Amino acid sequence: MKIGVITDCFKKSHTEGIKKAAELGLDGVQIYATRGSFSPDTLTESEKEDYRKLLSENGLVVSALCADMGGFGFEIQADNPTRVEKTKTIIDLACEFGSHIVTTHIGVIPSDKSDPKYKVMLDALTECGLYAKEKGVTMAIETGPEKAATLLEFLKDTKGGVGVNLDPANFTMVTGQDATEAVYILKDYIVHTHAKDGRMLDKNQNPTEVYHAFAIGGVDALNACKGFRELPLGEGDVDWRAYLAALSDIGFDGFLTIERETGDNPTADIEMAAKFLKSLIM
Repeated sequence: MKIGVITDCFKKSHTEGIKKAAELGLDGVQIYATRGSFSPDTLTESEKEDYRKLLSENGLVVSALCADMGGFGFEIQADNPTRVEKTKTIIDLACEFGSHIVTTHIGVIPSDKSDPKYKVMLDALTECGLYAKEKGVTMAIETGPEKAATLLEFLKDTKGGVGVNLDPANFTMVTGQDATEAVYILKDYIVHTHAKDGRMLDKNQNPTEVYHAFAIGGVDALNACKGFRELPLGEGDVDWRAYLAALSDIGFDGFLTIERETGDNPTADIEMAAKFLKSLIM
């Protein structure tokens, strides 16, 4: 397995984040591409070439691009035409950087397939997935508000090009799903993972309410939630040895991409996370 980091988590420019990732001896970076300096809406051809050169000089690859547009994901039918088209431009950008993975949160998948929202979300992800498949890319749904079994059924209903970006902390903190068990449930679809840790504080919290608060208030609202707490890697309740053993068991050899969304010193936490992961997989 390879180790990467989301450049945005350094709270610096992408250029500085790429250089710092190289300093830490990492293998790659994931980059948010929905807005800001790395969005396909703003990147010029010259800037793309500069980034490609920077990545090459630092011996890094792009593990994935993040196409998370926030809000309610693909839950709202009226919003989806614009969101699907934006996603397609990010898939195209991933191809330009030699990456075969685009990740995103898609909203809360209903466990009841007769819920009208299920079809709304499925139609959008099917369209994105088929487009991605044509380009040799996988549209990877980040784990979060639903149990692994619900996500698996949704994946089976798509028509290709859709996979999983497994975040063990989201399971551990929000749904109470055992992350190791989730690996075996979702094994045929996992293409990318986030290395994040945390602890559930309220076993009675409602995952749908948590993620809808995030949809309205963003990461700040998520971090203010009293039902869980994100923690530095190795300090939460993810059983990393069992989790990594399960990933190895299913033949996963992709990226463990460090994500740190809170904390007073994210750079220090990322450095510690890199050392922690290296101690377990090398």
